[in-house]
Amino acid sequence: MKKYLDILSDLEQKINEGQFVSGQKLPSVRNAAKLYGCSVNTITRAYAELEKQHAIYSIAQSGYYVVDKPGNRLNATKSKTIDFASSSPDPSVLPYLDFQHCLNKAVDTYKYDLFTCGDSNGLESLRRTLVSHLAGDQVFVKAERIIVTSGANQALEILAKMPFPNGNSIVLVEQPSYEIYMRFLEAEGIPVCGIARTTAGIDLLELEEKFRQGNIKFFYTMSRYHSPLGTSYSADERKMIARLASKYDVYVVEDDYMADLGEEPGIDPIFAYNGTSHVVYLKSFSKIIFPGLRLGAAVLPEKLLEPFRQYKRYADTSQLSQAALEVYIKNGMYERHKRKIRSQYAARISALNEAVRRHNVEGLLEIPDVRYGVYVQFKLPAKVNLERLIKRLAAKDILVFSGKPCYLSDYKEREKFLRISISRAQPEQIDEGVREIIEEVRREVKFPS
Repeated sequence: MKKYLDILSDLEQKINEGQFVSGQKLPSVRNAAKLYGCSVNTITRAYAELEKQHAIYSIAQSGYYVVDKPGNRLNATKSKTIDFASSSPDPSVLPYLDFQHCLNKAVDTYKYDLFTCGDSNGLESLRRTLVSHLAGDQVFVKAERIIVTSGANQALEILAKMPFPNGNSIVLVEQPSYEIYMRFLEAEGIPVCGIARTTAGIDLLELEEKFRQGNIKFFYTMSRYHSPLGTSYSADERKMIARLASKYDVYVVEDDYMADLGEEPGIDPIFAYNGTSHVVYLKSFSKIIFPGLRLGAAVLPEKLLEPFRQYKRYADTSQLSQAALEVYIKNGMYERHKRKIRSQYAARISALNEAVRRHNVEGLLEIPDVRYGVYVQFKLPAKVNLERLIKRLAAKDILVFSGKPCYLSDYKEREKFLRISISRAQPEQIDEGVREIIEEVRREVKFPS
């Protein structure tokens, strides 16, 4: 199965990147089997899947050819804009045809059940499917503890508002962190405080002190592929956070929305070290499938289930979307698409790192060692005027995102940086974009007025 998925992913990538161009004949089944070192049946299966996706077509007694798609990104006029700001997925990698098939299959399978109000906990069959799906991330849980939500954001909002068994009131957030959640907490008047996190990690002694004396309800963290830093906690840090949570009766809300974009061994979530009592695990499907799908899952400790249900109340998540996601996971499409998008994004991160090595010879930028995910922090010299830098880059059609909104409004100890996203930066644009950023930073350092 793994060999088949790897071959299929490689063929898809070659077609998407134009190594196999429209109308080109693919290698014969026999030659492709020799090339990949696999059986003829494996290649036949891969070609059949590509044909089902309308990526290739077959001609009897001739072979397989790449479909000419008028809307293909490679055939379209390319934008001159280099987008390092957007965090939404690249439209060219979204699985439109696959998911359309899953929607149709869901309607055929569930029929009228999809057009009822449904269960506020989520479609039962999807929650059962998620049990085995989450186990792949070392999240072992019963279906009864999974609640399907309208994206991870809905779960985050409910958790901020609902009471917790420890009776505490303050939400502790990493600084910097997810900018939309920062603004939500402040707008709702929810008691919140910050703790510094850098690309080097977090001060565990300070964290323990806050857990001990800080009236902390829960600690919100992105343990893997953090936004906006791009880095992950070490295994020792994750184990310690799990231990401190149990020791001081403080809950951890682990937002693992980037988990599918990495494949580093031993990078398990905090939940894996404390899966029964004090960790809420949040999963989002937006970065892998479609942002507009608005589906997520919350894995909750027993003590939080009833309060969470009371605040959620309604079956407010599309039954049709849930059923389609269930089909998408069960038929292996999710796993295959995950491999595809992970590979493409990892290649873009690699290109970004190479561009930094090539152009950052003066060490003007501090860049962490990030291999997976979509974000990388570009830490800037103190004398750089961040707003002016962003405007100058925009004038050159280079879009970047300031790290300033990623902090609480009253948090003082801020780093000055750009959050660089590779999700919509095309591979052929990355080197030029990095070179221009470093050139403008150099200009700011030399002529700061």
